[in-house]
Amino acid sequence: MPRKQIHLAAHFPGVNNTTVWSDPEAGSHIEFDSFVHFARTAERARFDFLFLAEGLRLREQNGVIYDLDVVGRPDTFTVLAALAAVTDRLGLAGTINSTFNEPYEVARQFASLDHLSAGRAAWNVVTSWDEFTGENFRRGGFLPQDKRYLRAKEFLAATWELFDSWRGDEIVADKETGEFWRPGGDFAIRSDQFDIHGRFPVPRSPQGRPVILQAGDSEEGREFAASGADAIFTRHGTLEAGQAFYADVKGRLAKYGRSPDDLKIMPAATFVLGDTEAEAQEKARHVRHQQVSPATAIKFLEQLWNRDLSDHDPDGPLPTVDPVVGENTISRGRASVRMYRDPIRTANEWRELAEAKHLSTREVIIEVTGRQNFIGTPGRVAELLDEFVQADASDGFVLVPHITPGGLDEFADTVVPLLQERGVFRTEYEGTTLREHLGLKPAPTTATTDLGTAVAE
Repeated sequence: MPRKQIHLAAHFPGVNNTTVWSDPEAGSHIEFDSFVHFARTAERARFDFLFLAEGLRLREQNGVIYDLDVVGRPDTFTVLAALAAVTDRLGLAGTINSTFNEPYEVARQFASLDHLSAGRAAWNVVTSWDEFTGENFRRGGFLPQDKRYLRAKEFLAATWELFDSWRGDEIVADKETGEFWRPGGDFAIRSDQFDIHGRFPVPRSPQGRPVILQAGDSEEGREFAASGADAIFTRHGTLEAGQAFYADVKGRLAKYGRSPDDLKIMPAATFVLGDTEAEAQEKARHVRHQQVSPATAIKFLEQLWNRDLSDHDPDGPLPTVDPVVGENTISRGRASVRMYRDPIRTANEWRELAEAKHLSTREVIIEVTGRQNFIGTPGRVAELLDEFVQADASDGFVLVPHITPGGLDEFADTVVPLLQERGVFRTEYEGTTLREHLGLKPAPTTATTDLGTAVAE
């Protein structure tokens, strides 16, 4: 039986505290040269795609801008369009919000990007759940959960209607007869959220539709991924957890008339490399302490305890008082508001962890905020990546370096050649479009896919 091929993507670091901006090797998160360096590294390593996250508002905590996060990310479409000119095969994926945008403008932007890149565009579909973000938009406010999910579902359906309003054979351009085009591009979309009609101005792009990405492990997110996404990001940190998620999501595909190969499961993963296992472990420990400084530890602590803990000693024990439970939180606009649905139970779990391992506050934060890590020599990391994929715990990984823009270089130079030697990763691109890189079927020409229930942030 042939070995499964590994899919790899590269997440441009930023919009989070895990990016170590204070490291001597760290560069700019907004200068174009940083994006070029990162993209070209991913492309020479034959990665499937580069991925940009998006922050629609600077985060704040207790009314003050959360300055420990990286800020200054330029507009996603602008960056991806510019990168299309300096890369040839690398997929270009961006997070675009469905809550505060409109289907027509997003469809036009992605269709344009797909043309400019010759078929390499991908859209990570997310929603926005909080009023904090909405203050930056003319609609303002926020949508309740049922309306947010309804809008996301209808938003994606509307964009597909726009993409598919062109069949692909309308442009004739016959210079002898003078016939330029046959009518096409008409659309009419009426739903609970939208009432739009007209003619879509961008002809069918090379992929027909961009590759659809989705992030989220909720029940709604899993169902959406099974119904219409091409790839899903996850956060599962162990082989067993990955296998359970993989089996669950892949098992949902059949009811939508899809096969297991129609959806790629790609967990976000970090990595630290060393010449020896011991060196890699020491480097990893150093990186985690860079990512969670004493000040950052207190910020994370406040997000769960929901109170001002600026006087708390990060090198001392966890607070003895319990978290403040209520609708009003000091960490507006952060996913932790939703993560900690039972703050007191979570606090007690942290206390049990601290007692069992004799950890300080900062050490607890370092442990509970860590993502899946691949730590070791290049050979060991290549072995672990391969093990996860062959064991059906994932189809590949979205790698998240902690340094910009050179954090991917060592992986590209040392781990990728070992994966190629194993015969589980390409040595050259075989296709030109992102769909081909991911082994996906061509996009259908009509918007008939059942979009499921929701899009999760």
